[in-house]
Amino acid sequence: MSLIGKKIEDFKVQAYHNGNFVEVKREDLEGKWSIFFFYPADFTFVCPTELGDLADHYDKFKEVGAEIYSVSEDTHFVHKAWADTTETIGKIKYPMLADPTGKLARMFEVLIEEEGLALRGTFIVDPDGIIQAYEVHQNGIGRNAEELLRKVQAAQFVREHGDEVCPANWTPGAETLTPSLDLVGKL
Repeated sequence: MSLIGKKIEDFKVQAYHNGNFVEVKREDLEGKWSIFFFYPADFTFVCPTELGDLADHYDKFKEVGAEIYSVSEDTHFVHKAWADTTETIGKIKYPMLADPTGKLARMFEVLIEEEGLALRGTFIVDPDGIIQAYEVHQNGIGRNAEELLRKVQAAQFVREHGDEVCPANWTPGAETLTPSLDLVGKL
């Protein structure tokens, strides 16, 4: 079953953010775009490459009004230890959510129950708390922050311009399409 259009349920979790332990809850998402970026575990192999890529592009996400929430089944204590010992993770400025009970991973349907780990799931949530886009990868496949940013921008454009859609490879400022009978068979 698709998660598109699903409203995010209430949650409250601990997070490691900018050198502090903080609480993050569903209400914190209201009125802004949010990206939930699930990964299997701290101190692993592909995960730091992805989280580092997001850290390198974080300012661009902030410019378009989107907050990133990385999520693993580790505790906020483990997130801090990882940031303290690894240069790549130490540069992260977005909240690293702790999900040791698997509540968030179950809500987003990415928990591998028998392993207690999450799949690589990426979810774009609009300011109303509704999932607008997502993709889930097998854990050996890393993701790309630039493509994720493009998808966020496309979701924002479609929300603002409901009568226009973004074709393949669309980027901000590029031509969009207005669905109509005149386009059928012409593209």
